[in-house]
Amino acid sequence: MTTPEVTLAWSAVFRVAPKSTKTLPGDKILLPQSALEQLLAASTVTVTSLSRPANATTFDPFNPYSLAAARAEQSQWRDTQQQLPHPLTFRLVNTKNGNVVHAGIREFSAEEGEIGLSPFLLEALGVTAPKAKTKSDSVHSNDPGAPDAPINLTDEDDDVPQITVHAKQLPKGTYVRLRPLEAGYNPEDWKSLLERHLRENFTTLTNGEILTVRGSKSEEFRFLIDKFTPEGDGICVVDTDLEVDIEALNEEQARETLKQILAKAQKAPGSAEGSSVGGDLNIWKPSTGQVLDGDYVDFKLPAWDRSQGIDIELTTEEGNNVELFVNPYSPHQRARPREDEHVFGDFSNQTLKRIIIQPSNVELDNAEALFVSVHAHQSSDFLPSAPHMFSLQVKSLPKEALAGGSNNPVTIEEDAEMHSSDEEQCNNCHQWVPKRTMMLHENFCLRNNILCPHCQNVFQKRSEEWANHWHCDQDSEYGNSPSTKAKHDEIFHTARPCPNCLYKATNLRDLASHRTSICPGKIILCQFCHLEVPQEGDPFDPSPEALISGLTAHELADGARTTDCHLCSKIIRLRDMATHLRHHEMEKSSRSKPTICRNVNCGRTLHGVGKNGEIGAGSRMGQGPGNDLGLCSICFGPLYVSMHDPEGRALKRRVERRYLGQLIKGCGNAWCKNEYCKTAKAKSGKAGIALSTQEALPLVKPLMDAYSNRTAPMYFCVDEGSQKRRKLAEMLAAENTFDLEWCVAAVEAETGNLDGARQWLQNWAPKRL
Repeated sequence: MTTPEVTLAWSAVFRVAPKSTKTLPGDKILLPQSALEQLLAASTVTVTSLSRPANATTFDPFNPYSLAAARAEQSQWRDTQQQLPHPLTFRLVNTKNGNVVHAGIREFSAEEGEIGLSPFLLEALGVTAPKAKTKSDSVHSNDPGAPDAPINLTDEDDDVPQITVHAKQLPKGTYVRLRPLEAGYNPEDWKSLLERHLRENFTTLTNGEILTVRGSKSEEFRFLIDKFTPEGDGICVVDTDLEVDIEALNEEQARETLKQILAKAQKAPGSAEGSSVGGDLNIWKPSTGQVLDGDYVDFKLPAWDRSQGIDIELTTEEGNNVELFVNPYSPHQRARPREDEHVFGDFSNQTLKRIIIQPSNVELDNAEALFVSVHAHQSSDFLPSAPHMFSLQVKSLPKEALAGGSNNPVTIEEDAEMHSSDEEQCNNCHQWVPKRTMMLHENFCLRNNILCPHCQNVFQKRSEEWANHWHCDQDSEYGNSPSTKAKHDEIFHTARPCPNCLYKATNLRDLASHRTSICPGKIILCQFCHLEVPQEGDPFDPSPEALISGLTAHELADGARTTDCHLCSKIIRLRDMATHLRHHEMEKSSRSKPTICRNVNCGRTLHGVGKNGEIGAGSRMGQGPGNDLGLCSICFGPLYVSMHDPEGRALKRRVERRYLGQLIKGCGNAWCKNEYCKTAKAKSGKAGIALSTQEALPLVKPLMDAYSNRTAPMYFCVDEGSQKRRKLAEMLAAENTFDLEWCVAAVEAETGNLDGARQWLQNWAPKRL
């Protein structure tokens, strides 16, 4: 039977839902639960071929097999009737202005009669989401003089925009043409950015709409959706290979774009006029380079002494414009450091910028490397400037240097001790001058110099630095130029919205801290799917489970998938696997050693073992449960007879006769290495004249004296495989990691496979204390 084709004819009118704290991405909408029920009821199935084979027999109500087949067919048809198209797409119409746009569904969780729209859809439809009604507004709107009047929060307002929603299945798109609304876009840079933006945010594309894409530096680029294949007013972009072309709007824009691309190529990284390329850092050698305004030069420190601190120093000629940022490269920090996304940063105006990271810093946990970026701050006038030269040095700091003993500032008392008694300090410029010339110095100093009462710096009264000297009234920062004041206000006193969530930081530092900590758009390496993905979650209302477990929202969802434990085959959630394996480790420490066969040439345990660590699995694996003599069932087999022997005298005689037979005749096996066997002695060259029974009895007597001692060894010839397993077990035990009993059990469970035996020991055997 072929797969049915689902067709859907449904439409409804909804009010636009008020603004909420959670913004929908791309072209996603929210519909109420009743809309899902109506869609399921409206879905119909068209079967393109007969569901019953041509040679099928007719239905016989008295035939149980025919009756069961009919019931199965009815059940399959009932399930098919409840199918919905995938993906589910809609056509939205604003009846007031005639705007039309296509959308995909996010959830069926909206209030009854309302539709939640993303910012993209609100702009495309030309509507504004109404403000949410409050309780006080509703009371006031009913009757100001009746405070006890019933509250009505659901009355429809004529000003609330209404949207008509039609269920419409769009064809899978194969081609789309985008036209940038501004010049200067380089299509070569857009493949990965567009691919990720469309995959994460859009189900459909509508012809004639404006697509807004956020760049890597938080800038926004706007494109006109111009042409589709297949032709129509919309396409679906889910589960399809979509070819994208970026073409200029007109010839003038194309010329301007080409001009800007050529200009950027002249200042490309690595060129004489462009920023340096960056690369790996060496602790023993400083790295020098240059950086243009607005550019980043990215470096990587692949290795350092983890027991010592890290001192990263940046030296520049103009400290005002160049900044230093550092990010660890770890599973929970994957991004290159940027001014709005960094863990460590130095925005100071000094020509020497320095970041010291302690070895105990929690940010260095599981860090594979350190990303270091040198950034030239873009001035507000956007005028071209010469490249800024810099030198970057990374050093290891011992613990005593981290204590700050060599960097303590010199106090006034210590400074006074460094000068002779004939010198005196000027109260205006704080310089030390001879007492005899103090009057002349003060007359000149007071006429020409001035002391800033806040920072105690001295300036010439007519200098440009004093004229532009400033102190921030909100913090302790100061500077000597309008550019430093503008930069300080831009960084520390300008609100910044987060590009990935609704958080609005008070300054750039807070934004950087947010984006490297709780921001849902922060990129992490998921420990379960092993992909670089956003960590997700709600920074304003974090999940209690996430706080307790230390996992991100993405890892919580991804870790809910189940898998089989490779040790016990139980079904375990991925995020619980580490705890589950720790239970196995605790169980190993309390396990008792297996009893091995008393025969020193045998490589078996007394009661058998299994691949999953079971001790005493002999009967399940075709091996007997052992016996009172201390031999495994294989070694005991030649000694077994069915005669009644309650005192074991006959068994003892059979053991003695077997020893005598080995010493007099031998077993005849070429692989035998039993020291109490004639065959093994002849192979080793130790055999002399053939032993008689009288000569062999003195050799057997000590063995028979220890017959009743279960710890005393026995020496019987065995098969070749068992003998090899015993040698492998002794070799593993010689490594002094596991006891011989566990090594014998491992080799037996893995049937002589050395690598398998090592893995069995790691999984099931406690290590030697």
